[in-house]
Amino acid sequence: MFVGIDVAKAELVVAVHPSQARWTVANDERGVHTLVERLRALLPTLIVLEATGGYELLCVAALAAAELPVVGANPRQVRDFARATGQLAKTDRLDADILALFAEKVRPAVRPIPNAEAQELDAMLTRRRQLIEMLGLSAIAWGKSSARASSR
Repeated sequence: MFVGIDVAKAELVVAVHPSQARWTVANDERGVHTLVERLRALLPTLIVLEATGGYELLCVAALAAAELPVVGANPRQVRDFARATGQLAKTDRLDADILALFAEKVRPAVRPIPNAEAQELDAMLTRRRQLIEMLGLSAIAWGKSSARASSR
């Protein structure tokens, strides 16, 4: 049994393959607890969700703590897989279905979840990259505005 979870800020849309079961829970403590209990009963082979800017962290942590086989997949890889299957439409339900199919066909490896220090370091490095990119864009914008001012 393979599970795909589409993660949004407010909710988690779950699809199970091959049974075609689907349901939605809130993306909060209570909803995630309900999800974990329901998935424990199913004994899934693999659970796949996309890494989506942090909204998935509570869910991934809870699933990993319950010792369920969970993988945070690269969104680009999942999009490419969906495109290869001919799935171009994009809804939460379809995304969950594609993630479950991706779990079954690709079977990405389950990796240990990084500890809190590693997650904090990763967050700081991500923020550093963002700031460097913003600084570069800002320099470009200032360069363009000063070029316009000197040409007047």
